[in-house]
Amino acid sequence: MPELPAVGKISPEVFSSLIYPRLGAARPEVLVGPRSGVDIAVVEIGKDRVMATTCDPVFVVPQYGMRRAAWFAIHILASDVATSGLPPAYIAIDLNLPLEITGPELTELWDAMHETCSELGIAVISGHTARYEGCAYPMVGGATVVAVGAKDAYVTPEMARPGDVLLATKGAAIEATGLFGVTFPDQLARRIGADLSLKAQELFYQMSVVKDAMAASAYGVRERGVTAMHDATECGVLGGVFEIAQASGVGVRLEERKVLVREEVRAVCDAVGIDPLAAISEGTLLLTARPEHADGILRALSEAGVPASAIGEILPEERGMILTTDAGDRPLVHPGVDPFWAAFGKAMEAGL
Repeated sequence: MPELPAVGKISPEVFSSLIYPRLGAARPEVLVGPRSGVDIAVVEIGKDRVMATTCDPVFVVPQYGMRRAAWFAIHILASDVATSGLPPAYIAIDLNLPLEITGPELTELWDAMHETCSELGIAVISGHTARYEGCAYPMVGGATVVAVGAKDAYVTPEMARPGDVLLATKGAAIEATGLFGVTFPDQLARRIGADLSLKAQELFYQMSVVKDAMAASAYGVRERGVTAMHDATECGVLGGVFEIAQASGVGVRLEERKVLVREEVRAVCDAVGIDPLAAISEGTLLLTARPEHADGILRALSEAGVPASAIGEILPEERGMILTTDAGDRPLVHPGVDPFWAAFGKAMEAGL
């Protein structure tokens, strides 16, 4: 029997041994099915058109305030499908809510979800809403987001190629820092100072890669620019880079020093005892790009107001996965379990 993590997403090994061999019926129109490290599926729908989909939990934390929690929940869901390079268009959402949610709270939550979907151009096409015993925040259901576009206009993390430049937007541990910032502002202020605590809170609204992905893909995809995109969610930059290389069957060199770790990110991660490069980082978009287009993509991101930089390169598979540090090169390995969940749970129990 596979060994499951104490908390968080299953490991690539569990996925490969348990989930991947059992995927129901095979259908020829499924161009991209479930893969470890690949957050989207792609299905051909005719006339050189495809549908990209992704499925994730609905993550709602009332401590953020319902409006802010709703913004975050929708952007998490939309970000994965945006990494296909196709704009999010539809959502089917299932809300399995705890008994303690009130009518006014649900009204505020749903109004903000509707507004966020409207801003992103996403139509709600189906769903289910109920309160049940045994349901608890923050995981209060699940949703599927759909994008539609031309067959030659999408990318997946399987498309990185040797020679590509590895890029990243915004820096490491954006989500981990933003969530700690808005959940424990006063406690963090006492530990790291009021200024850094405020900066950590301000990262909350950076926890989305929709704008990043749309700006990068608008420059061009495949031979014309971006070859792969992946948001650095669970296990952060280290996990995301590993997953791109694994999915594409290539090697990679990640240069640790080139990964932006903001001052507030470093302070928060040090305060709670987690590695910023391994911590969950919704808002950090990892991209690979044809070398002749890397500078153009960086310019396009900058013009969209998204900071980004080159952090490494894609290598032939036989070169392996390498993490370059100040102490020298060492193997790049998947963290396995994101340190954020245990640290956040501990902080919730103890009030930091």
